[in-house]
Amino acid sequence: MPDVTLTTLQALKAKGEKIAMLTCYDATFAQVAARAGVEILLVGDSLGMVLQGHDSTLPVTNADMAYHVASVKRGNEGALILADVPFMAYSTPEQAFANCAELMRAGAHMVKLEGAAWLGDTVRQLADRGVPVCVHLGLTPQAVNILGGYKVQGRQENQARQMRADAIALEQAGAAMLLLECVPSELAAEITQAVGIPVIGIGAGSATDGQVLVMHDMLGLSLSGRAPKFVKNFMAGQADIQSAFQAYVKEVKDVTFPGSEHGFSA
Repeated sequence: MPDVTLTTLQALKAKGEKIAMLTCYDATFAQVAARAGVEILLVGDSLGMVLQGHDSTLPVTNADMAYHVASVKRGNEGALILADVPFMAYSTPEQAFANCAELMRAGAHMVKLEGAAWLGDTVRQLADRGVPVCVHLGLTPQAVNILGGYKVQGRQENQARQMRADAIALEQAGAAMLLLECVPSELAAEITQAVGIPVIGIGAGSATDGQVLVMHDMLGLSLSGRAPKFVKNFMAGQADIQSAFQAYVKEVKDVTFPGSEHGFSA
């Protein structure tokens, strides 16, 4: 697979080909996923839960993230590496500059921040300094204590209107990509049409420009034993992990996954 860049992702959106993203935290899985055709490897702060055993992503540090980004980089074969900036590591632009620089030096091609239109100035300043930004909207796990748990976001009309406005404002501020988590499928479709940048969904229906899952979830691994509604076990019926990754990429590309049963209504 030729190296995936922002230009590649923009071209995929333009021609209507879906983008496959998976979380990844080490060199071995990076190689397998890239060879299976996964275009974006998300080094997620989800590692706090699936690798470190915490009950949220909040304990993860920027040093943790940089370590795993560097590990993924060593095994990667052409995928774009997207790195989460962890909780309270971008509360000021200056803090964001320092922590994003560490992640980019470790091997990230883009960083992901959780928030809304209030991130506009930080997004703009990072983009001006050569750091592409993906903004995570909807259910933002770093804000779990404010949200009162892991709940679908955007079901109320005022919330939906605000999320649409935030998405447009963030694109205007220079965001290179958006990620929508646990958002009603119809709202996610509207946002995807309203912006010119790629929109990736997780629990956001099939109309987004691409999909992402936590790797452990799609391989049928869960510490809690309960998979979220938007997850499908791609390991079922497959001989090995590479086959499971290939099945995921195929189903994302042909829009077999996600099905209506994996989404949420308003």
